[in-house]
Amino acid sequence: MTSRNPHASAKGWRENIVVLGALFANLGIAVAKFIAAGVSGSSAMLTEGVHSLVDSGNQVLLLYGQRKARKTPDTKHPFGYGRELYFWAFVVAILIFAGGSGVSIYEGIVHIRHPEPLRDPLINYIVLGVAFLFEGTSWAIAVREFNATRRDSWWSAIRASKDPAGFTVLFEDSAALIGLVIAAIGVWASHATGDPRLDGVASIAIGFVLAAVAVFLSREAKGLLIGESADDEHVRHIWRLLDQRPEITHVNHVRTIHSAPESVFVAVSADFEDSLTLGEGERIIEDIETELKSVLPQLSSIYIRPEKKAEAVVVERGEELASPPPR
Repeated sequence: MTSRNPHASAKGWRENIVVLGALFANLGIAVAKFIAAGVSGSSAMLTEGVHSLVDSGNQVLLLYGQRKARKTPDTKHPFGYGRELYFWAFVVAILIFAGGSGVSIYEGIVHIRHPEPLRDPLINYIVLGVAFLFEGTSWAIAVREFNATRRDSWWSAIRASKDPAGFTVLFEDSAALIGLVIAAIGVWASHATGDPRLDGVASIAIGFVLAAVAVFLSREAKGLLIGESADDEHVRHIWRLLDQRPEITHVNHVRTIHSAPESVFVAVSADFEDSLTLGEGERIIEDIETELKSVLPQLSSIYIRPEKKAEAVVVERGEELASPPPR
């Protein structure tokens, strides 16, 4: 078995740009929304202000998680600190649900039960327009960076992604744009009908949008925390490279797990030729590790266990892991 520091991805600085761009945009937008809410008395605008403030805090947590995840492995954490990012992504999902969705729904209910007198909505429209411009720019940056690594459909790429910072910002910005549209409709409807309670209804609708995003993000973060395998194509590639080795008579299993977005641990069980000496086996294993890392640099740690096929089948009986994935 060999181990090295997690793969230093070239995407690191690009991910920071995505998160930093969203952070600065949300801070400025939050201030503007709170001012507009104070002047106009709009519940939907107040909700949007809270939404942007929560998003700003979330981006700070993601930046912190990215920084902690880059710490080099040590004796206490030999596989590195990559899952720090997964933990903070889960915290972000909880904050979106409690701080974003919960406050939005509560504020909407309060506004419906105790509607405030209508005021001039012009400032709301100005702030919403500016916010849409900034949020749209942040969203476009997130989409561009996500598309740079996407090889499949959007939904499949998001579900398969091991980088929560990227898709969290993408979903936050998408929810923010939807929320801005709902807020604008709520402000317009309340003034068009003369019923300020519609503004509260818009606030509740924004809360449900945030709740849906929070549930999805928490589910994805939970899967990463528990431990997800590497991309199927990468696993198939490992199988093919092992199958091509004449010294290996049978590959019993290949197991992988992400310890960070760009760091994968792989464990291999293989049946080697009986005629090999111990020294030859060690040299072959070193050659295999070198070849695998040259082809798949995200493989931070590789463990190869020589094991008879018959013995491996007994251990793996009834488990699909004993067979290679579809090719």
